[in-house]
Amino acid sequence: MSKSIDFQKQILKKLNVSKLNPMQEEAKLAIGSTSNTILLSPTGTGKTLGFLLPLLSTLDADTPGVQLLIILPSRELALQIEQVIRNMGAGFKVNAFYGGRSFNSDRLDLKHPPTILVGTPGRIADHLRRTTFDTSKLTTLVLDEFDKSLEVGFEKEMKEITNTLTTINKRVLTSATQGLSVPEFVGMQDAVTIDYLEDINTQLTVKTVISPTKDKLETLANLLCHIGNQPGIVFCNYKDSIQRVSDYLASQNIGHGCFYGGMDQFDRELSLVKFRNGTHQLILATDLAARGLDIPQLKFIIHYQLPHRAEEFTHRNGRTARMNEEGTAYVLKWEDEYLPEFIKNAYPEKLIERQSPEPSPWRTLHISGGRREKISKGDIAGLFFKQGQLQKEELGMIELKQDCAFVAVVADKINSVISLTNNSRLKKKKVRISRI
Repeated sequence: MSKSIDFQKQILKKLNVSKLNPMQEEAKLAIGSTSNTILLSPTGTGKTLGFLLPLLSTLDADTPGVQLLIILPSRELALQIEQVIRNMGAGFKVNAFYGGRSFNSDRLDLKHPPTILVGTPGRIADHLRRTTFDTSKLTTLVLDEFDKSLEVGFEKEMKEITNTLTTINKRVLTSATQGLSVPEFVGMQDAVTIDYLEDINTQLTVKTVISPTKDKLETLANLLCHIGNQPGIVFCNYKDSIQRVSDYLASQNIGHGCFYGGMDQFDRELSLVKFRNGTHQLILATDLAARGLDIPQLKFIIHYQLPHRAEEFTHRNGRTARMNEEGTAYVLKWEDEYLPEFIKNAYPEKLIERQSPEPSPWRTLHISGGRREKISKGDIAGLFFKQGQLQKEELGMIELKQDCAFVAVVADKINSVISLTNNSRLKKKKVRISRI
């Protein structure tokens, strides 16, 4: 027991977390002592740490093979959980498998099987059909955002997965909403439920902005000028709407990125990279971005189109006002538009004429080598400081992936950095460096 406590203290220290919140403490105790746990807590309260901390303590570093499987409904959430586990520095190999990723890349990672496998239902079911990895040591199953991963579209794969995995003796289901009963095939008999959904986030303010016309584009642009230079998400219901909004904002010289299903996986990932590193302060998104994207510094979200369900309203709002930070959800409505009954306590906001958001000072570079080539963030920073002749304040966020890296650099140095560093060697690999 003391070994487990020391292990968890080390992880919290690496994450710079001084203490767990009440939900995380209760989750740690329940997951550590019971077979089946359902964890319900609002978005942004730290559920990921709440379930990972006790589960990592159960893993055996001397046992080869997959021991913990985490299933989630989206690629972005899979990648995020993978990164969180890496940041915890627990010493266990972790890989994320998802649709849109090369199956050969999966096979390459499985040559040395991870202890923790993170993935989407379709890709995990595909691996189990092909028996690409040994499941005999796999004893723990987590369904993160289970209300989404157990929906009708995923039910067939989820049933196939749970029927195939016969060695599971511990299950954890998590969600920020409770909109679905758990199917019997999941095996959650006598589950302990930890429910913090009534802990309403008092740091979130909901405001309504009235558009005098049914076409709300001009009012949206005015609202963005009213808000100023702050990071946020504009939610639309359909990808066609995003394209129309994007074209209009571009005509108004308001910089932004886009994020929706149907985009190429690389482009989706690049949009989030540029958002995190400040190249874009605004992103236009469908409800695909309403779950799992942990971007703590978001100051606002805008409901350009009203969500159809209360659950999606909750998840969208959960992108801001996270971890006790303040945030605002703006509901943009035509003056004759009916507000759903689940939108309550919304205060009217009168727009004040302000200047358009200023262009970002950052640009993003792509490096054609990553973690697989043993390249580190320190290697990249060293190259850009020494050979690229950058000052510390001119180099922004570095994001390291398996096969590439993304680097934020101040806009006025972008061309000189490329000319000074392109085709340089990082570790043993000659890398291409280009603006993206």
